[in-house]
Amino acid sequence: MDSIAKAQHIIRKYYPRNHLLLAGALGLALVIVSVMVPDGSVHGDRLRQNDSLTSNNPDDLNSLVGAVQPDSVVGPLPANGPAVTVEQTDSRANWHSLTVQPGDNLSSIFGKVGLPAQELYRIINSSDEAGILNRLFPGYELSFHIPEPGKLEQLQVFMSPLEGFVFTRQDALYQVEPIQLTPDVVEVVKQGSIADSLFLAGKQADIPANVIMGMADIFGGVIDFLMDPRSGDQFSIVYEEKYLNGEFIGTGEILGAQFINQGREHAAVRYENTQGDAGFFNPDGESMQKAFLRNPLDVFRISSNFNPNRRHPILNTIRAHRGTDYAAPTGTPIRATADGTVTWAARNGSFGKLVVIQHNGSFETKYAHLNDYAGGIRKGSRVQQGQIIGYVGSTGGATGPHLHYEFLVGGVHKDPRTIVDELPQAISLDPKEMPRFQEHANRILKRFNETKPDGRLLTYTNTPSQAPGSE
Repeated sequence: MDSIAKAQHIIRKYYPRNHLLLAGALGLALVIVSVMVPDGSVHGDRLRQNDSLTSNNPDDLNSLVGAVQPDSVVGPLPANGPAVTVEQTDSRANWHSLTVQPGDNLSSIFGKVGLPAQELYRIINSSDEAGILNRLFPGYELSFHIPEPGKLEQLQVFMSPLEGFVFTRQDALYQVEPIQLTPDVVEVVKQGSIADSLFLAGKQADIPANVIMGMADIFGGVIDFLMDPRSGDQFSIVYEEKYLNGEFIGTGEILGAQFINQGREHAAVRYENTQGDAGFFNPDGESMQKAFLRNPLDVFRISSNFNPNRRHPILNTIRAHRGTDYAAPTGTPIRATADGTVTWAARNGSFGKLVVIQHNGSFETKYAHLNDYAGGIRKGSRVQQGQIIGYVGSTGGATGPHLHYEFLVGGVHKDPRTIVDELPQAISLDPKEMPRFQEHANRILKRFNETKPDGRLLTYTNTPSQAPGSE
């Protein structure tokens, strides 16, 4: 008896005919159910763990991908995977717009909008300006005009809401033109009162963080914003807001600021002289830029002051502390307190990563325990006051993230907290500039007392130019 016959004999012996018929029917039913039921239903319990995916309303599902229509989504949308490029529906006919995402490259982007490699090769070799396409960064906005499949008529690349390039097809090549849009500019006047800190007061007054930080920089030579501010201190600030086609796109220059600290008034006005150099000056025309900033950090607490008789926290011996320690989170930007030349930017024993700057005259500052150096900071680099030179860390003999800051005059250590008041001040305006400056300053200073309920004063408006080729 061959193997097949043996199998048939065993089945008939141990499994009655009616049992076999029932088993066959059940198996057929399972096959039919598995074909008819969608895969998503089999895993329904697992999908329901994510509430955002349980809606039966197509509009709700569209909102998960930025209201993009399903047929305009390129590739799958993973629940927890990396960001994907989503092509937006453009109101202009035959236009396809997308935002560059981390991990994107030019080849993949062209493929997503249905353009062949030949078009990519043609456009990147059209001119020197086309090199911008090889330096795409996340956030860049790209708009493709594709009147027929596979044919690119125009490409707009925006690096910011106001700046970009437009590539327009001319026969077999592309002509490149810059895009420079001019925003509407509105002068905004905001006022605040300090209850806790300058930064919290700015937030309560709806002032952007970068504007508050800018005001702290302006008064950095005359006010210590860690030690000096008191509850009840008041401030006013005039700055620019930029709008494009009625949409807010960012802030512009700070035009003037006033700070009343413990009853003493400080005021500063931005002024551009007849040579085109701009800076901040008090109402008497004296520069607000002092020889040195009071602090090299914007956000910090002092963990250890200058002390020639301090007991060392690790060695447990009396050892002079020749600087000031500023405790701050790792990565906090560190600013040069004055113009100068970097004479050291490398590791140095217990200092860890160290930057040393030589300033005019016999002044020298040191910045120790850095986590890393800012771009371009190396021995011989020229730096300007307020420029970021590195980031807070805990390298070397540090017990935690902080900046150790030293100030030397003629090779002798001085207390960084008190030496600033003894240093020479920055120069003032040329007397020939004073009439022009005073006219400008008076206009700005009046704004501090003319705040309207909405805090905005429209002083001038420019009509935005249209992007070349836009429809």
